[in-house]
Amino acid sequence: MVRSRTLLIVSFILAAAGGASAADAPRGANSCTGCHAARPGIEDALPSLKGRKASEVTEAMLAFQQDRKPATVMNRIAKGFSDAEIAAIADWFAEQQP
Repeated sequence: MVRSRTLLIVSFILAAAGGASAADAPRGANSCTGCHAARPGIEDALPSLKGRKASEVTEAMLAFQQDRKPATVMNRIAKGFSDAEIAAIADWFAEQQP
């Protein structure tokens, strides 16, 4: 319960920081842009997710979720999403133009 509440609070904070269009984005997608740059031309250690293949994003999220991929926070974030939510987020980012 505490973990779910913490993830919800973090999602709201990151969504308020801006980035992707909230009207079109599925639940959780706005929180991704808190770390993964939403605008082109921003240099960051983390790659932008816009325009990435849905299968690539889905596989990475599932690997984080199942602790098959090393992470600092992504494993905890990924565990907060269902498979359907991960698929919706991955599809939405795949449709975005980089």
